[in-house]
Amino acid sequence: MSIDWIAFVADAIRLSTPLIFAALAALICRQAGMFNMGLEGMILWSALGAVICAHYSGNMWVGLLGGIAVGLVSGLIIAFASISGKADLYLTCIAFNLAATGGTVFVMYLLTGEKSTTAGAFRSYQIPNLGPDTPVIGGLFKLIEKIPVIGRIISGQSLLTWLALLSVFLVWVLLKKTRLGLRIRAVGENPHAAESVGISVPKVGYVSFSICGVMTGLSGAFLSMSFVTFFMKGMANGRGYIGLSAQNMANGEPIGSALASLLFGFCQELSTTMKNQTNFPTEFLEMIPYAATIIALGITGMLAIRRRRKVESGQAAAKGE
Repeated sequence: MSIDWIAFVADAIRLSTPLIFAALAALICRQAGMFNMGLEGMILWSALGAVICAHYSGNMWVGLLGGIAVGLVSGLIIAFASISGKADLYLTCIAFNLAATGGTVFVMYLLTGEKSTTAGAFRSYQIPNLGPDTPVIGGLFKLIEKIPVIGRIISGQSLLTWLALLSVFLVWVLLKKTRLGLRIRAVGENPHAAESVGISVPKVGYVSFSICGVMTGLSGAFLSMSFVTFFMKGMANGRGYIGLSAQNMANGEPIGSALASLLFGFCQELSTTMKNQTNFPTEFLEMIPYAATIIALGITGMLAIRRRRKVESGQAAAKGE
């Protein structure tokens, strides 16, 4: 099996893009004390919304904004049900995911008469890739391409891939350096204590779900306007759950979540490469990213237990003295 490793890494980074957005979305809600399992459905609705808005407006950027808007509305729906309606968050998210699985197909059928993909009915729009032909900054990428190895990896990546990497830094700044981030973390650690000092817990919850919705909107828009240029049934394909796993592995840290997302992106690219170049059963190869998720979660869980036991043994020894 011969592999162009530079192209392999470049494709793995591209595959990691929706996972990074999903991980950051999950991270924001986790920091606010809410485990949002509805990412899968939010990504699905956003992917469809981006394609619909781009087609009917005839504008790529309107499509991108439409995907973000649909993600935002999806987040607010879950927030309203769980925060204002006092519904169980886990059950709400499960119901939302199930509704999105069938609801996106239903909407697609109403608009196109198709139940599998919009490829034949809607005009295709693609978020641009940044490279030597890009207006204004094309000269910069001509210089970047001259850098050995790295130039080939980063040149030609989607605008949204660069935005995903930028979002990691922005989310870190939000959580660590701003008053809003402090309030989000305070509510996540102890909502009663936060409320006692005048922080509105429901308001922070709505803001967190709104930011989460924007991130899932970008994830969905990438899938239907960059990864491919159409919407198809179930195209989220577990990426929302993998994003949850990535942020869980990193214990809710933005940089760690992005690195974990890159790991899963590499696993997905490995699965694709092996399907193209080996005779392994396709079903087995498609299992690789999800098996890697389970193994990684198991390892991080065991490491967390070991650290906790060391702390507890240290505390016990201190009391004994």
